[in-house]
Amino acid sequence: MRALQRLIQGRVLLLTTCAAGIGGTFQFGYNLSIINAPTLPIQEFINETWWLRTGQPLPNHLVLFVWSLIVSLYPLGGLFGALLAGPLAVLLGRKKSLLVNNVFVVAAATLFGFSRRAGSFEMIVLGRLLMGISAGLSMNVQPMYLGESAPKELRGAVAMTPAIFTALGILIGQVVGLRELLGDPGAWPLLLASCLVPGLLQLASLPLLPESPRYLLIDCGDTEACLAALQRLRGTADVVGELEELEEERVACQDQRTRRPWELFQDRGLRRQVMSLVVLGSAVELCGNDSVYAYASSVFQAAGIPEGKVQYAVLGTGSCELLAACLSCVLIERSGRRVLLIGGYCLMTCWGTIFTVALYLQSSFSWMPYLAMSCIFAFILSFGIGPAGVTGILAMELFDQKSRPAAYMVGGALVWTLLFLVGLGFPFIKTKGKTFLEISEELHRLNFPRQSQGPKRMGPEVILSTEL
Repeated sequence: MRALQRLIQGRVLLLTTCAAGIGGTFQFGYNLSIINAPTLPIQEFINETWWLRTGQPLPNHLVLFVWSLIVSLYPLGGLFGALLAGPLAVLLGRKKSLLVNNVFVVAAATLFGFSRRAGSFEMIVLGRLLMGISAGLSMNVQPMYLGESAPKELRGAVAMTPAIFTALGILIGQVVGLRELLGDPGAWPLLLASCLVPGLLQLASLPLLPESPRYLLIDCGDTEACLAALQRLRGTADVVGELEELEEERVACQDQRTRRPWELFQDRGLRRQVMSLVVLGSAVELCGNDSVYAYASSVFQAAGIPEGKVQYAVLGTGSCELLAACLSCVLIERSGRRVLLIGGYCLMTCWGTIFTVALYLQSSFSWMPYLAMSCIFAFILSFGIGPAGVTGILAMELFDQKSRPAAYMVGGALVWTLLFLVGLGFPFIKTKGKTFLEISEELHRLNFPRQSQGPKRMGPEVILSTEL
């Protein structure tokens, strides 16, 4: 409660958190979510465009390939953005890097908005790549900016807000993607271009807020600007004690230069920190949370929810992650990072095991689908309370000012690479309820597409889900 009162007292810090988040990790969650709604309309657009150009339809496997490219270029762009984040954060500063990042957003929104009128699905492909670069850059710079701007008693709570904005972006994207809003098949260019709105909000608000005090003092050596930023962020003129702490940190870093990513692996003094960053960063992507999202719709249908209402039930998954992220923000300073991490993964293991058993036995017992549905919500809650947010603040707290940008580059590149590989390796076919012969025939069709061109396609249907 005292931390909450301190945050309200420093209203500028609260506004800074919101301005950085709306154009930062909110964009990541939002663009990850909205791409699911226009799956079929965009695939139809790809086929129609090819027909108008060549006079013949595009083969089904190539339509699927182009669609997979549209989906997969988002995390690939995120990898490029993560590699750009460190140099930009040092060269331009934390705040200016977030502002410049919106150039990618404006360009991508323009490509999305005019792609149908131009008759070019390549504009969608390029737009997704640009949005990925924007997401990768902001996901690294935003926690760095907020963590360096917050007082030490609020650092954990403020550094957890990127997870809150990610969950909020996912939820808002699910809502906007409903058929009653922008999920209508004819509205997909507007749906994809709606990413411009958060970008404009950030461009309108963030220039009015201060730069990171640590960056101003330690990297730029500007004591007066640092003092002014501290006074605005804390809502008081009495910041002498905190300024002295920053001066001590500057003296400690005075003879050091900004480290490069590969130098983190060469320094024995950073070995434990780098190992923690790599292991926990890998775990958060490989823990299965994205797979649970992918199975959610089929589990809800098996539980008896009408197909037309499943989209509303899926909103519950986004709401769960948002609730858990908010709860984690409150608990992190009271319970500690380690408790939330270990507790979150233990609960996820428990619910994941029950979920697997429930899926296996759902045809044997009528109540098993309901148990599986409950496990989905419990699993997402467990993920949001611990791993989702705590992992993101490791680079902020484990590395000093000169190593922090490089640490964010390493962690970001790792996360986006794994996200890309998971999305690329996710099964193209649905094997549940199919015989081994049917599965083999479908794999043969995907491996040898030219031999399967015919008037009728047999075997399991290709999954149209785009969840990464």
